[in-house]
Amino acid sequence: MKTHLSVFALSAILIVSIGIAPAFGQIQSSIVVTTDKTSYSEGETIMVTGEVKELYSGIPVSLIVKAPNGNLVAIAQVTVGADKKFSTEITAGGSLMKATGSYTVTVQYETENRSATTSFEFSGSTTMPPTKGPITDNTIAVEGSSDLIRYTITGGKLLSVMPDVDANSLIISIDATSDGTLTLTIPRSVMDATINGEDDDFFVLVDGEEVDFDETTTSTDRTLTIAFPAGAEEIEIIGTFVVPEFGTIAAMILAVAVISIIAITAKSRLSIIPRY
Repeated sequence: MKTHLSVFALSAILIVSIGIAPAFGQIQSSIVVTTDKTSYSEGETIMVTGEVKELYSGIPVSLIVKAPNGNLVAIAQVTVGADKKFSTEITAGGSLMKATGSYTVTVQYETENRSATTSFEFSGSTTMPPTKGPITDNTIAVEGSSDLIRYTITGGKLLSVMPDVDANSLIISIDATSDGTLTLTIPRSVMDATINGEDDDFFVLVDGEEVDFDETTTSTDRTLTIAFPAGAEEIEIIGTFVVPEFGTIAAMILAVAVISIIAITAKSRLSIIPRY
């Protein structure tokens, strides 16, 4: 009788163990991500932290933040520490993070199978946009530069072009009544994309989605032709340089910020992770 009871007890334990095993497996994700708060106001710092299960030397975590309408807000490559943890900071608000609602943070490590998401609420931006440059039938001025951008557009109307110094990009607002194209001849003094003195590719987004484009270059200008669908509202061109939004003052502020970061890094010996 005792033997039968022992066999029954052992069988029960095995059955329970098999049932529990998958639950433990679900807890240990390949990557996790979280924010320090669930909601933010304009100007607050969003601290994004996470951890990976396995460490792959030299491979960063890709981070993407999307607005409630699905538009891309931020992209970053975040270094993973020896402790398998990673972190970065994003400032709530700005030219791309304006709408009130739920924003999604997605991180990916090496492959699509190693990804995770979290979200936070943003109360919306109250900052007035910078003064828009005057627009003519074929040119537009950009704040911070005396050089004009020449343009032609079909299928819609060009509303404004504003520099985003933090992202090294131009934010172009359009009213697309139908499928069309926008051709911009951008002076290199206004915006450029170079690496070690050689031309590099621009990164172009239409309403937050990466798109292909045609380009021709000269020693002084770069001309981009970008197709857009009906209903498109925003085109962002990302390079490695864009004119300061507030001229010399912005350059001075940037210089002070860089010096401060270097000083803080030297004292704390913390790794400052750049954001793109």
